[in-house]
Amino acid sequence: MLLRSLAFLSTLLGTVAFCNLGRHVLSSSPSTTTSLNSVPSLIVFDLDNTLWTPELYQLRKLARNNQYPVANQDVKLFPAAREMIMKMKQDDMFANTKFAVASRTKSVDWAHDLLNQFELREWLDFIEIFPGDKKEHFNNLKRNSGISFDQMLFFDDARDGKYGNCEPVSSLGVLSVHCPNGIYEQQIWMNALAKYKDWSVQKAPGTIVEWDGSVTTKKPLDPNERFKGNVKYLNREKRFGFIQYGGRGTRDMFFHFNELPYGDSIDEGDELTFTVTTSRNGKDAASNIEMATQGGANESDDLVSMHAFSMNLPFAALLSNGYKTLETRNGTMFTPYPSGTKMLLHVGQRIYPDGDRHIDVMRSGGLGDNEIKALKSLPSGFGKGQCVAIVEIGRTFETTLEQRSEADFQRSVAAFGADAGMRATEIRRVEYLKKPLKVSARGGVFKVKIEKNLIPYGWLDDEDSNNSDSSDKKTRKVYYSATF
Repeated sequence: MLLRSLAFLSTLLGTVAFCNLGRHVLSSSPSTTTSLNSVPSLIVFDLDNTLWTPELYQLRKLARNNQYPVANQDVKLFPAAREMIMKMKQDDMFANTKFAVASRTKSVDWAHDLLNQFELREWLDFIEIFPGDKKEHFNNLKRNSGISFDQMLFFDDARDGKYGNCEPVSSLGVLSVHCPNGIYEQQIWMNALAKYKDWSVQKAPGTIVEWDGSVTTKKPLDPNERFKGNVKYLNREKRFGFIQYGGRGTRDMFFHFNELPYGDSIDEGDELTFTVTTSRNGKDAASNIEMATQGGANESDDLVSMHAFSMNLPFAALLSNGYKTLETRNGTMFTPYPSGTKMLLHVGQRIYPDGDRHIDVMRSGGLGDNEIKALKSLPSGFGKGQCVAIVEIGRTFETTLEQRSEADFQRSVAAFGADAGMRATEIRRVEYLKKPLKVSARGGVFKVKIEKNLIPYGWLDDEDSNNSDSSDKKTRKVYYSATF
């Protein structure tokens, strides 16, 4: 026991001597000025899984019971984070450094309460806790502190992708430290300070101290590099949207309608090319947007761009074969499109699991099993993953359950009233394509480039197209096409 006490005392004295030595060096060494200048003016910490654990959204039981988490019981500081905070509070090295937290948690009240419980609030100079974009946190910090981005150091457990923070913050010019397991050991923040000293010479934007201690710097944004993606979302009223591009980890790119080509209209699913610029608020946005083209200079002569939507079997076949004259959805997919709009019908990869209730609906109209089987079948060579038919839609209108439960309505939809969607769209006419077109479908209404010679006669606005010769009109093969 005596030996253990002596060993502990020796360690403690050594630590005190090291701290005192460090302070002595800082106050007397010629290199002190360089050392102090290489200390960040503002050090910023994420909260969940960076300073403390677990992440607050995981405390679902407390949320259900309307209870606040208790510090050191429900939520705990990482031991190395606690040690780091004590060091930064006491060491003269950080006398001119300010401290902040920046968190996107939705548990805002909990986070503020925990800062009080852990007695961290008095240590912090700035607090940014609200859901949204981490760049907004840092723009606030820059404005409120008067400290430039290149004098900041940031710790966060999320690097990149949809929920990443290190990458977008580093693009502002802040040296960011990726600590995926939180500040769980002393080496993380000590290494970060050393890397900041090296980095502060050049201060390259896009620099991240990785989890293994290495440093990576993203190449500067090339304002001339063009990207390609598809319109994922549009808000026509507020005149903005988002483009889906790149891999799964790439964030959707914001754009404003002012960046669209003059006179061009776009829809969800349209393919665009664009450059990326940084807006005044520090966020990336698409610029110099152009409609993507395929197939070279003669594209307009051979191809036409059409809207398309996807349905699963058997309902895709029932519509293509003329039985299904109403398509119902709970969403507003068809609402933006006026009566007379022509679309391609794509067959999805699944069989819709309605428990064969559509068969009971069809039998109620007097159809036999062989007729039902024929209406549920696609022609030979037509199948899943293909655009198989062209459709002209009529009006889209809202319905009540009582209306949807009427026998004629149910047979038009091929579904019982309780199974049908609240918004009904008329199918005015439909006809099979001359040949199916293999297409990778997307959700909602999307755009497809199709060869004009695959479209039956009478469907294109240009009746003098490749489909308009009289021999084709006489010999074309139509399966269960119908006009309503």
